[in-house]
Amino acid sequence: MNQQGYVATPPYSQAQPGLGGFSPGFGQPAAPPMYGHYGDVRQSSSASHSAMFKTNVPFGPAAPMGSPPPVIHQFNQASLQNGPSSTAQQSNRYPAPLPSYSSYSHPSQPSYPNRSPPSSTAQLANQLGNMQINSYGNFAPPMAGAQLSYPGGLPSGPAQLAGPQQKKLDPDSIPSPIQVIENDKVSRGGQIYATNTRGQVPPLVTTDCVVQDQGHASPRYFRCTAYCFPSSAEMAKQAQIPLAAIIKPFASVLPNETPLYLVNHGETGPIRCNRCKAYMCPFMQFIEGGRKYQCGFCNCVNDVPPFYFQHLDHIGRRIDHYERPELSLGSYEYVATLDYCKNNKPPQPPAYIFMIDVSYSNIKNGLVKLICEELKTVLDRLPREEQEEASTIRVGFVTYNKVLHFFNVKSNLAQPQMMVVTDVSEVFVPLLDGFLVNFQESRSVINNLLDQIPEMFADTNESETVFAPIIQAGMEALKAAECPGKLFIFHSSLPTAEAPGKLKSRDDRKLVNTDKEKTLFQPQTNIYETLAKDCVANGCCVDLFLFPSQYVDVASIGLVTMHTGGTLFKYNNFQVHSDSHQFLNDLRKDIEKRLGFDAIMRVRTSTGFRATDFLGAIYMNNTTDVEMAAVDCDKAVTVEFKHDDKLNEDSGALIQCAVLYTSMSGQRQLRIHNLGLNCSSQLVDVYKSCETDALINFFVKSAYKAILSQPLKTVREILVNQTARMLACYRKNCASPSAVSQLILPDSMKVLPVYMNSLLKSCVLAGKPEISTDERAFHRQLVMAMDVAGTQLLFYPQLLPIHSMDIKADVFPTAVRCSEDRLSEGGLFLLANGIHMFLWLGVSAPPELIQGIFNVPSFAHVSTEATILPEVDNPCSSKLRSMIDLLQSKSPYSMKILIVKQREQPEMVFKQFLVEDKSVYGGPSYVDFLCCVHKEICQLLN
Repeated sequence: MNQQGYVATPPYSQAQPGLGGFSPGFGQPAAPPMYGHYGDVRQSSSASHSAMFKTNVPFGPAAPMGSPPPVIHQFNQASLQNGPSSTAQQSNRYPAPLPSYSSYSHPSQPSYPNRSPPSSTAQLANQLGNMQINSYGNFAPPMAGAQLSYPGGLPSGPAQLAGPQQKKLDPDSIPSPIQVIENDKVSRGGQIYATNTRGQVPPLVTTDCVVQDQGHASPRYFRCTAYCFPSSAEMAKQAQIPLAAIIKPFASVLPNETPLYLVNHGETGPIRCNRCKAYMCPFMQFIEGGRKYQCGFCNCVNDVPPFYFQHLDHIGRRIDHYERPELSLGSYEYVATLDYCKNNKPPQPPAYIFMIDVSYSNIKNGLVKLICEELKTVLDRLPREEQEEASTIRVGFVTYNKVLHFFNVKSNLAQPQMMVVTDVSEVFVPLLDGFLVNFQESRSVINNLLDQIPEMFADTNESETVFAPIIQAGMEALKAAECPGKLFIFHSSLPTAEAPGKLKSRDDRKLVNTDKEKTLFQPQTNIYETLAKDCVANGCCVDLFLFPSQYVDVASIGLVTMHTGGTLFKYNNFQVHSDSHQFLNDLRKDIEKRLGFDAIMRVRTSTGFRATDFLGAIYMNNTTDVEMAAVDCDKAVTVEFKHDDKLNEDSGALIQCAVLYTSMSGQRQLRIHNLGLNCSSQLVDVYKSCETDALINFFVKSAYKAILSQPLKTVREILVNQTARMLACYRKNCASPSAVSQLILPDSMKVLPVYMNSLLKSCVLAGKPEISTDERAFHRQLVMAMDVAGTQLLFYPQLLPIHSMDIKADVFPTAVRCSEDRLSEGGLFLLANGIHMFLWLGVSAPPELIQGIFNVPSFAHVSTEATILPEVDNPCSSKLRSMIDLLQSKSPYSMKILIVKQREQPEMVFKQFLVEDKSVYGGPSYVDFLCCVHKEICQLLN
């Protein structure tokens, strides 16, 4: 059968000439795919009169490899007499075809070509929570004169055209993310997940389990879009499934999981393959009585060093196999030798420099005083290695507005000394001795300084600030001390003072939905790109805490943070009384975080495929080395793979991620993660092994990278098109023969459309002038560093019915679907997406529940100004606050609680996060989007 050549991933993930300093993004907009034919679409003989509704058994171990999934139910349903099943809410309208995302900005164009798929009708259904094959009715072709346009981007739902009365599609009949999450918790939650099998699909990120490393890296470190790769490039092109791994090399493990072992081979250093330089791991095969080993990655035969020799047992395995972490575990660490250090010298322990904007607004609103008070206590909790009694991290302090103030806090001084640098065009560090100090030794001088700073600048009228010179100064200080480190910058305004990196306001909303919209996400000046490169080269990570009251150009000033592996925090219109709780939690978590400095990551693969693209808060000087000034437990890098040859089904696809870094105590170490995947020549095996949450992580990062060089309209088109093509390929090659009018989804991807629709409606891709440019740039930057759990929660928030929680149980109430239909007037609902948190109160919420949580008599008395729940001494209040604390602990960012009352104005903000509904900015509901995708699939199949 002749298959058209597809690309395995969206065109935007291919390397194209890009912007200076940026990794290449999208190429030219892709032309609509010319599919020739998909082969003959096989239909049942009754297809024209009826449609089948099928439910497949979810994929599991019992399914024979290479066979299509078994069908357990098959029904014939009489065609509905009153027109196709519809997603529209009106009872007397007949919907035109739903617009594809490719029909955005041109009102003159019809949404779809004037083609009609077969017109049989059926209900979407989801039986037993395992809907794998769903079917629902098709749409008629556009009627004459009916042309659809959705200014600004996202379709808002079906157009209204006159037609026969129709039935409303039941949202309960389409795949539910909540059902998928709960099913996985029931089948795999609370169990031990042993990593002893190549290519096994791990529990979902939402399922709690204990991981036992038995030869492959834990899913906490490594997740893949598919755990079985197609054996050939042709098959990968046909399937359209992006082949990618989301790697979180410093992920935190649970207290009851084994921490990584540290292997020390002394001056010899780690054992590596002579040809491909892969590190010794469980994939190496020992031969010739243990005197040689064959590399699992490149098949090169290497001599075993004499000190490492060991005899083999009766199955050819070394007799010390289980005594050596590097032979029996998927993840472990090596002590690196001087060869792995800069200039062959051992590194110094890192330093933290705190840089505080003391301009007028920050002094006046109490922010500077708040920061100084907190630093007095939080510096006691600087991170340290487990075997150390105290942290070896040194600290330094700088304040700034238009000029820079450095402080000498040497332990033998009675008072701190200030030195001012007024030449910000060529900044220098005015002192070395006494600037970076041990906090414990200089505690009294530092506390003295922190008491004096708010008073020192109490009468300032200076409102202009610099920004680039601050980063430059911090980097130069670390460079002079010959140590890596991190800058904590507390900044609040657009840097308009005369200095390098000066910026002008360019928040031009008129560019939204034009070809120039991409410039809003690009930095104004190349100085920040140059600065980022220098910071990475010197192991200087930048964490930025922003407190803007107006536009600050996040796309420019956040760039250094992004490329150095830092974290960006943003508190709009900061008020000490309402926002300090969120800010201080973020600051504490950020300072206490364990991390590696001056890191370089290399991903090696076995023969037949290779890593081609890297997405994340990273910097790349070449095509293979991922450089990060620092890497912490929350940062993830998404790596895309491409075939360069055929893969062997017996040996599988092997991946090794090696991270060279400086530990918090100043030791150079290598962290190794190994993962083995299966390979198959059967598409059904590939689809079986897919992970929707990982796919969404890949798609969002690819799209958010692409918007730097492509119009948003093109990016949205590609996302919808690839969703349809992945599902169409499954339908054609893996599903049982059935009417084209049926929507058939693979079990592993049945909720992909709801996440994809949520991504398309996100503030970054929505393209609406109502959303501030800074907010979009901020959101984009956060997501680029996110792991799979982060993007899963962000694009499908958790919505918990508080009124139905069992105060005696240890578990949360079961979440409900993210739709207004699930809210009830008599209920309280908590919504969290990892960045925002809302407590929604129904107008008829029980007074006793209101009293128990808020300590006020009724709904009317609840203040929506509060951002912290009161500590009321009763089980209901305690349970809710402990739930919130647990949700907060799982997120890298502290979520400020916003209390929202039903039918009051702030409810509109809350409704943006109900991702199954139509967006307040015009994006379609989940049901409508599913229809849109089905329409695209039908056109591809025809």
